[in-house]
Amino acid sequence: MPETNASIASFWNAFAASFDEEADHGLRDPGVKAAWAERLRSWMPASPADVLDLGCGTGSLSLVLAEQGHRPVGVDLAPLMIEQARRKLTAAGFDAAMMVGDASDPPAPAGTSFDVILSRHLLWTLPDPQEALRRWVGLLRPGGRLVLIEGRWASAEPGEDQSYEGKSEPMPWMGGVEAGRLLAALRPLVKTARVEPLPDSILWGRIIQDERYAVVAFV
Repeated sequence: MPETNASIASFWNAFAASFDEEADHGLRDPGVKAAWAERLRSWMPASPADVLDLGCGTGSLSLVLAEQGHRPVGVDLAPLMIEQARRKLTAAGFDAAMMVGDASDPPAPAGTSFDVILSRHLLWTLPDPQEALRRWVGLLRPGGRLVLIEGRWASAEPGEDQSYEGKSEPMPWMGGVEAGRLLAALRPLVKTARVEPLPDSILWGRIIQDERYAVVAFV
């Protein structure tokens, strides 16, 4: 999948400089950050937990986790995103591992055993999300959990390109994935799973009209 990964990395590298301008990306607004901190606290086990933050972007959620006493490891395919994540965590005084890698198949240096695997708005970017979920479950300790923050915010029109710049493999969940579809994909892999709707505008910095939710699944 080298060509696909290169296309995806290039796409997100182009957004790295402006990524944190979105309220839910940069968490620069104290109210937005506090809202995400509260949600993360409710989804995480007692600290310190080992958390693999996949598709970590500029590391905003990893920073919140570190501030809560957890041990985050961030993985993102875009080197420029990871550069920002490293600077962000270091500036806050945390020595957390932030590394370039394929979130759908995390690199071995990230680790092989975690209490939590976290991702936010990542699954739509993957050519094979079902296989990625299978791999992620295999990295969890007994009793570990997946925390998948997802949504369905766009519907493709017939014939619309379903890949990055037309150069990569099709993304079956382009535009997001409905909660029911994600639960169906998880059912063979986990013991239990629940959906928590996330419609609150404070989380996103604006009023939203589409489906936003988190799935918390236990293995």
